[in-house]
Amino acid sequence: MKPFNIFKTEFINTLHQIDEKKFYGCIKMLKELRKRGGRLFIIGVGGSAANASHAVNDFRKICNIEAYCPSDNVSELTARTNDDGFDYIFQDWFKTSKVNKKDLILIFSVGGGNLKKKVSVNIINALKYANTNKIKSICFVGKKDGYAFKNSSISVYFNIYNKKLVTPISEAMQALMWHAIVSDPELQLNKTKW
Repeated sequence: MKPFNIFKTEFINTLHQIDEKKFYGCIKMLKELRKRGGRLFIIGVGGSAANASHAVNDFRKICNIEAYCPSDNVSELTARTNDDGFDYIFQDWFKTSKVNKKDLILIFSVGGGNLKKKVSVNIINALKYANTNKIKSICFVGKKDGYAFKNSSISVYFNIYNKKLVTPISEAMQALMWHAIVSDPELQLNKTKW
């Protein structure tokens, strides 16, 4: 089988296994967030950070949800990394923004963070801060053994069999999920241009 066919097959198989109850749980949680006037904070690192930035636009423009991506401010991100360490960039940003239980955290991550391997510790610290302060969270992840999957209010798991494709399929699924969510009639308030 050609590489593109392998990718397509894996993508389709992963898509069919997404838990619809969790998808609609995300819709409900985001609808409640908008109703109470809370803010949505979307975090991710690497390709997931780029997805987070794009998703902020869609939640704001299409759904009228006040949304932010902490990694969008390169000056603050690099200053916090330089002064306090990369592990605390989101947690400290949350403190400055006074993120509270009225708000919601959305995590885009391939693995969801692993303390033993020291991977995505910034996501772990952000989620610890959220849970300590009774802030609800949603994660979209490609691994069940990561911190985010085990500790988020709603964990949407992308079950990817081909381990060589975990990163690209996870990041592609993040985009599919947020686009499906902002296009849902329960959340979409504004028409798209095209």
